Amino acid sequence: MLPKISFSKPAAPQKGVAVILADDKLATGATAAGLGEGAQDLIRRAAETAGFSGKSKTVLDLLAPAGLGVDRLLVVGLGKADGIAALDDNEWAALGGTVMGKLGKAKAAEVLLETPAGAVEAGHAAAFAMGMKLRAYVFDRYKSKKGDDEETGGSVKVSLLVDDAKAAKKAWADADAVSDGTLLARDLVNEPANVLTTVEFANRASELSKLGVEIEILDEKAMKKLKMNALLGVAQGSESPPRMVIMRWNGGKKDAAPLAFIGKGVVFDTGGISIKPAASMEDMKGDMGGAAAVTGLMHALAARKAKVNAIGVIGLVENMPDGKAQRPGDIVTAMSGATIEIINTDAEGRLVLADALWYTQERFKPAFMINLATLTGAIIIALGSTHAGIFSNNDELAARLAEAGLATDEKVWRLPLSKDYDKLIDTPNADMKNTGGRSAGSITAAQFLQRFVNDVPWVHIDVAGTAMGSPKTDVSKGWASGFGVRLLDRLVRDHYEG
Repeated sequence: MLPKISFSKPAAPQKGVAVILADDKLATGATAAGLGEGAQDLIRRAAETAGFSGKSKTVLDLLAPAGLGVDRLLVVGLGKADGIAALDDNEWAALGGTVMGKLGKAKAAEVLLETPAGAVEAGHAAAFAMGMKLRAYVFDRYKSKKGDDEETGGSVKVSLLVDDAKAAKKAWADADAVSDGTLLARDLVNEPANVLTTVEFANRASELSKLGVEIEILDEKAMKKLKMNALLGVAQGSESPPRMVIMRWNGGKKDAAPLAFIGKGVVFDTGGISIKPAASMEDMKGDMGGAAAVTGLMHALAARKAKVNAIGVIGLVENMPDGKAQRPGDIVTAMSGATIEIINTDAEGRLVLADALWYTQERFKPAFMINLATLTGAIIIALGSTHAGIFSNNDELAARLAEAGLATDEKVWRLPLSKDYDKLIDTPNADMKNTGGRSAGSITAAQFLQRFVNDVPWVHIDVAGTAMGSPKTDVSKGWASGFGVRLLDRLVRDHYEG
């Protein structure tokens, strides 16, 4: 269950769990200071006993003194007094996540968003609320007994007490839309592949029409007509038919070129004939993390009514080792007309994206294209799970994306592209082969994709280490992170809305 969040003017907390913020000197906001000398004395004595020093994101959890009117008192550390003014949205979101993680089975909580320096601004209050909501997410759809693993145990009612409640509500309306998009992406990645088939994924993406997103779905017949043989080759061994979903949000000027976001949607990846080892193959239900992020982003843009034209394109396939599956050594012709020798059927995501990228740039003439894909294990070897790898033919777009990554804590790191690496996917048998081997595996995958973008400004984001199985953070405790939604929403918000 998710928290029910509201905003109101500062006042002494009256029910449930009271949450106040304190710096490293145990100083609090003026309203908290007015709780009474008994409460202040309790905090000082408990802090000394527990060794609580107000360090950022530490929590002092107390039974409230008689007369305070609440059950518990949580004192949350803000860190050094002279650093509070510099706290950014990420840090406020982390504080919100920290508080949510400490609420336990509480049914109600009132959070006094005041610091010793004064009021918390509206944007930071919204970031705090986002942190609470993202932290509360639990994927328990298939548990018969709900709540065993939940930190909150239910839909806690949270009242955020903030100086400018009206402005905070307005900021939260946008932040809530982005939160919902992130949680949609998490849901999609977490779903088992026997439920989230290609057809079911397309159906769920179609639900964005309720927000005003125009939906178009290409079936196998339509893709055959378009000669998308790279994508279709991946799908031919599966009973689950391929789909391509086009999502259009028209929030900008009528004739403005759209921004295009393309996602790899392999709903399950066995590796095909080049089958993967059995260990951890169950994680391959998340091999559609790129498509999930694009779907979540389109939800966010539409829900907050972003003033931009955006296209989301997701190629949906399942990679199975059926008797009809493509083989190593096969040669397919992509929609672009380029021929591709299949060296390894487990290098399938780039084949899906090849046709999706070509189709997008040919049909929509976008201002830029950004694709997301859980593409290579090599990116995890290079960067671990704290950064996604990016590759680009446009320095400005790559720099803006890196800036958005720092602003949202969905960090990216740029890796090179060059003709020297491009040679690794040359083959005497076709125009290219679909893998260059182990060396520079993430880079050769990006070089492959670059052959299908022409001169359109483009970024490839390899989210293999960040979309699933990523480290637990203050705002994400599950297996799926929803990586990419907040990153790309911030990019759009900062540079492309008008």
